[in-house]
Amino acid sequence: MRNPKILIGLVAAGLLTAGCGSDSGSSDSSGGGAAQKALPVAIDGPQKDVRKRGEDNLKVTPAPEQGAPLTEQVEHRLREAILLTAKVAGETSAKCPDGVTQKAGAVSQCVVTYEGAEIPYEVKISDRYREGSTITSYTTTPKKGLLVGKLVYNALYESYGPESGRTDTSKLACEELPVAKAFDGKSDTGFKCQYWTKHANDGKGGYDTLRVTIGASGGIGFEAVR
Repeated sequence: MRNPKILIGLVAAGLLTAGCGSDSGSSDSSGGGAAQKALPVAIDGPQKDVRKRGEDNLKVTPAPEQGAPLTEQVEHRLREAILLTAKVAGETSAKCPDGVTQKAGAVSQCVVTYEGAEIPYEVKISDRYREGSTITSYTTTPKKGLLVGKLVYNALYESYGPESGRTDTSKLACEELPVAKAFDGKSDTGFKCQYWTKHANDGKGGYDTLRVTIGASGGIGFEAVR
């Protein structure tokens, strides 16, 4: 995944995305059925800690001073970007151990953390950069995704809860998900959620199980287990 270019003048600006997950087991990973047990975390409403873009607690303060070194500006924007991805306020840090090389086509390595989950990034300076320019354009590429438990719970409620417009689902629940976890490359996180429906178990009613997935751009998805 490669994000839109980010321009730095006197103050850096940028937008980054990421997405993540891990493996976990449940007592029953089958599809719908009356005998299937309810998962332990009941989801009965939206998650109040999930925030919208632009809210103050999704910002990192203080921002770098005007004219701060490029590395400092990039690290700050990476921290804000991971908060925008997580959509839940949390502890962040960012470090580019060898700095950000400000040369045309240069690639630098950085690591961003959110609540202990580490996401490596590549930062690439535009091939069009000219030494001494007051504007530096660069792209960022996350090498892992980020799975945030509360964001998954919230997405399940939005997709299958009363406000989703669906009338065939109730009793939403998930496995207990981590606060945050780095996720390598595949779309199936290994975690599961479920909902009760009268259509399961050959029309007798029961739980349908959903795999929690992460898309290439970090979006959360749910796939039915058959």
